[in-house]
Amino acid sequence: MSGHSKFANIKHKKEKNDAAKGKIFTIIGRELAVAVKEGGPDPANNFKLATVIAKAKANNMPNDTIERGIKKASGAEGGVDYKNITYEGYGPGGTAIIVEALTDNQNRTASNVKAAFSKGNGNVGTPGCVSYMFDNKGQILIDKEECSMASDDLMMLVLDAGADDFNEEEDSFEILTSPDNFQAVVEALSAQKIATASAEVTMIPQNYVEVTDPENVKCLQRILDLLDEDDDVQAVYHNWDEPEEN
Repeated sequence: MSGHSKFANIKHKKEKNDAAKGKIFTIIGRELAVAVKEGGPDPANNFKLATVIAKAKANNMPNDTIERGIKKASGAEGGVDYKNITYEGYGPGGTAIIVEALTDNQNRTASNVKAAFSKGNGNVGTPGCVSYMFDNKGQILIDKEECSMASDDLMMLVLDAGADDFNEEEDSFEILTSPDNFQAVVEALSAQKIATASAEVTMIPQNYVEVTDPENVKCLQRILDLLDEDDDVQAVYHNWDEPEEN
């Protein structure tokens, strides 16, 4: 991976998303509903729900909004039935893209995702065609300016809580966990009142691809923008070594 900052990219994405806060909350609201439906309303006994709550808090979703979403999902008889669907494909320049969607209309979502790839000169592949290039990990990013704890103390805190790795960058700390240990590490940070810039179980590329051809960059950005605009799309993962914006 290049030397550009993961945190700068996260911050850019969050700033971009902040302009559409309603979309973020809608996305997380769907995830809450699915998690409650699958495992019940108690995060202590529902790992998936606990993970979504951690993501919600990292995105500054108010606690009362989270609680309302859980209560609504708990009592929703005959509500919208969302299904999880994952698409994998190839973008320009040899890039790999994974798309996670929650939808009540699989035909609509499949059509929109395929159109997004096609308009950017990419193509949707078969299940498993690129996911082997990614690792499923809990990733927590902490802004150094928002953290008063010394780096060595922070490292010991998260490793003791079950983290796999701790990386210090110029402007941030990155903590990586297994999906199973993610919630325990988030709770350990919360107990010390350490704010997170980002906290989620995500797909992290094993290697990044640098795309230099301007036309390929334009097409790749087109795919990502179209997917980002689709209300059914929950998350997009890729291995493009995306240049840091100034």
